[in-house]
Amino acid sequence: MVPLLPKPHTLASVSFFTSGVKPSLASRGILSKEAQDSYLRALIARGVSVTYGRHQLESGKAPRFVDKNTPASRLDQVGIWKLEEKETDVHIAISMYRLAAREASLVPEERIQQLVLVSADTDLTPALRALREDFPNLRIGVILPHREGIKRSIPGSLKDHSHWMRRIVTTEELAAHQLPNRVPTMKKPAVKPDYW
Repeated sequence: MVPLLPKPHTLASVSFFTSGVKPSLASRGILSKEAQDSYLRALIARGVSVTYGRHQLESGKAPRFVDKNTPASRLDQVGIWKLEEKETDVHIAISMYRLAAREASLVPEERIQQLVLVSADTDLTPALRALREDFPNLRIGVILPHREGIKRSIPGSLKDHSHWMRRIVTTEELAAHQLPNRVPTMKKPAVKPDYW
């Protein structure tokens, strides 16, 4: 496995990008929203910067699924609700680029040495390409948030524009890096939901 950071290293900051849960569409309704809110308060209490995008729900049409042996057809469509996350990938791209630009103005000894993206979203490829071209001394790492045992294709465009890539996050790593069940915050504590 590729080491995440050169040793010795210091974690400068962590940024988390998300969109708020829509209770009417979530499997656990308002409980899903409350769980997300609690999780985000816990992250913020631990010094993580949280940036919000938004969800957009629109009606649309899509080819009807018949079975795996029947190809999709524009002539056989059904009405659907299409839920899209908006702005999150743009927020990530701009934040990474702005951080790199701010760091470039510092003396070399004070600059961060690498940015690590945890995502498999190929919409971020142009941002990684620009970072590699404009800040050649800044290392770019990508961690795909894939669990072990699940076969997923590797997004080649992200791999092409990063210095290194992790393909999975192990169950042991996830277990070793959980937040406590109760995280003190400025107001009421953030409590991990029972079903998590």
